[in-house]
Amino acid sequence: MADHQQQYDALCQEISEAAKLDGIQQLLEWDERTIMPAKAGTHRAEQVSLLAGLIHERRTSAKVGELLASLRDSPLAEDPHSDMGTTIRVLSREYERDSKLPQALVVELSKAKVLAQQVWVQARSGNNFPLFRPQLDNMLKLMRETADAIGYAESRYDALLDYYEPEAKTSEVAAALTALKDDLAPLVAEIAQSGRHPKMDILKRDYPIALQEEFGKRVAKEIGFDFEAGRLDVTHHPFCCGVGPHDCRITTRYDQNFFPSAFYSTLHEVGHGLYDQGLRSDQFGLPPGLAVSLGLHESQSRMWENMVGRSYPFWRHYYPELKKLFPSLGDTPMGDFHFAVNDVRPSLIRVEADEATYNLHIIIRFELEQALLSGDLPVADLPGAWNEKYQQLLGLSSDDDADGCLQDVHWSAGLIGYFPTYSLGNMYSAQLFDQAAIDLGDLAEMFRHGVFMPLLDWLREKVHQPGSCYPAPQLMQNICGESLDHRPLLKYLRTKYAPLYGIEH
Repeated sequence: MADHQQQYDALCQEISEAAKLDGIQQLLEWDERTIMPAKAGTHRAEQVSLLAGLIHERRTSAKVGELLASLRDSPLAEDPHSDMGTTIRVLSREYERDSKLPQALVVELSKAKVLAQQVWVQARSGNNFPLFRPQLDNMLKLMRETADAIGYAESRYDALLDYYEPEAKTSEVAAALTALKDDLAPLVAEIAQSGRHPKMDILKRDYPIALQEEFGKRVAKEIGFDFEAGRLDVTHHPFCCGVGPHDCRITTRYDQNFFPSAFYSTLHEVGHGLYDQGLRSDQFGLPPGLAVSLGLHESQSRMWENMVGRSYPFWRHYYPELKKLFPSLGDTPMGDFHFAVNDVRPSLIRVEADEATYNLHIIIRFELEQALLSGDLPVADLPGAWNEKYQQLLGLSSDDDADGCLQDVHWSAGLIGYFPTYSLGNMYSAQLFDQAAIDLGDLAEMFRHGVFMPLLDWLREKVHQPGSCYPAPQLMQNICGESLDHRPLLKYLRTKYAPLYGIEH
């Protein structure tokens, strides 16, 4: 046992050092997407690719492989959900996967991601898809090579999806999203046919950016984000990254004449940040100190953004302060403001989509990226295919690729397989929110009085602290007594929209 303990400590040392290198890489990428000078891009790509190679080399070294082989059948691994058992189990799985990737491919891919994101910024700002097309072609080539090196049972997409939702299969995710779409369509139709519409001009008045930032930071702090262990900055596409224990970076983007843009992107990223800040720092870089899946991560961001931040009790608490900050609201009743931030109508922009149509945006991307990865959809045909799907599912199309296939940063960053986790997160969030209400009592009454810590503490205990000790489906079973189910999300949406639109509860 002593030998096994020494081997385990040596394994943790190797992986922890790799995690520190990864934190440095995350910091460089944060800097690139927030404050890096434009001309520094090429050298930044060299820096990031060097680090990516070092991290891959350390995590897939012969030493790590030997330590895992010695520990896999040891007494330390007997309980697969203990901290030690989880570390051995998860690292063994990741080692087997990542060891199949050639070092040269890892380095090339990391460099390509940095360069592609820089071109994407230029292409989006200039509405110039042809500028970005060679970068996307190259990124897809590298992602195909990655998937083929790893291997897959059913589809090439499975190999990439696994990075974000471990052990999930494309066919399973497609079935879950289809069931969700089939039940969402009637709800969206009922709302459209209701004839009710909020006064959207409320949100398009003058909202000075400095005051938006002040209000967003205040709310973030009051729902639990620790600004002594994190910060908020501006970027082209909001994101959250964890540099290390007590260093969580979140970002947003502001529009002086559209209040929801920054406020809800801030709340979304705060949700991610709360998860990162809730992980156990003594297990940093090791599976017990890491989020179990992107679906669970997204459940946190979507819960705080929507189930908390768009709720009537939330605005009963914060609206008086909002009116003091922004004179443009005048004597606008709180009910009108609440209706406006819960407006349901098809739109082109995913990050500004309402809760009812949001998942249709995800389904479009999920289907398109599978076709791009397989080669069935040539990159040159992406703008047309994008508009065709938007016309089919949302009744909209645009000649402006900046609001079309260039609106998201994900593909430029090689995040193929990431998009479906947003919808998984929406479904998980509704199930978790229901269970929290059962365990904690009247959440609405708490929010009305600005009391958010009971919910955060519950999430810390149930979701954050376990880290990756249980796979996502099992963790959901442990917390809620049920597996992934879209019906709680539909129930939540109907309950919210029934009084606003006069539809069936």
